[in-house]
Amino acid sequence: MRILLPPSETKRDGGAEDSALDLSALGFARLNPLRRTMLAAVRSLCSNRATAAAALRLSRTQYFEVERNRALWRSPVLPAMDRYTGVLYDALDAASLGAQARDFARERVIIHSALFGLVRAGDPIPAYRLSHDSRVPRRPLGTHWKSAIERELGGLSGLVLDLRSEAYVGLGPAGPASQFLRVVTRDADGFHRALNHFNKKGKGEFLRALLLAGIDHVSVESLLTWADGSGFRLERSGAGEIQLVV
Repeated sequence: MRILLPPSETKRDGGAEDSALDLSALGFARLNPLRRTMLAAVRSLCSNRATAAAALRLSRTQYFEVERNRALWRSPVLPAMDRYTGVLYDALDAASLGAQARDFARERVIIHSALFGLVRAGDPIPAYRLSHDSRVPRRPLGTHWKSAIERELGGLSGLVLDLRSEAYVGLGPAGPASQFLRVVTRDADGFHRALNHFNKKGKGEFLRALLLAGIDHVSVESLLTWADGSGFRLERSGAGEIQLVV
């Protein structure tokens, strides 16, 4: 089983002392040429703060993000699962996971980054700002990443559970064998898509439970059976999609 996650626009500062970005330490090594090109393009963009702020959709209070992007090669790194913050990652609370659950995450969790492409949960990355809708001159993110991401994800074996947002799916589909997880609520009129906060919180709590259980589910049926006994309402919703009811 592999679990695909979206990134978060918000990141934790800091990192391991005397550490810095090393592309050879990241998974999916075939993405390194594209990573280098995107890193260079983002650093070039951020040479002008006003231009960068417009391209990255930053307010004046977020100008520190430009400085982060200028320091990508020299700022300290953290494991990706610890770097990202926000509703999903706060619910996951990776720092509080035990060693066994964190090892399981390193083996099974993949995060889709607009800057690095795909990274494993334990891959060491710096703080940065680049989102799916950022406008990098001469480097449209979809054109830059889509075919390579699709190739890498298409090479994964076994069950692939896709917890990404639809925006990141657009930057690289996971393939016909994957299962897209949609978070929904239920009222008297039936099912409705969960609002953004509850969508992300539901995914984070579900992921945390998966990591703590440490089960390598080989099929959707195995996952559904586990969810039923673990307090989650998980249902098939058509070909290639399952629903988490919150």
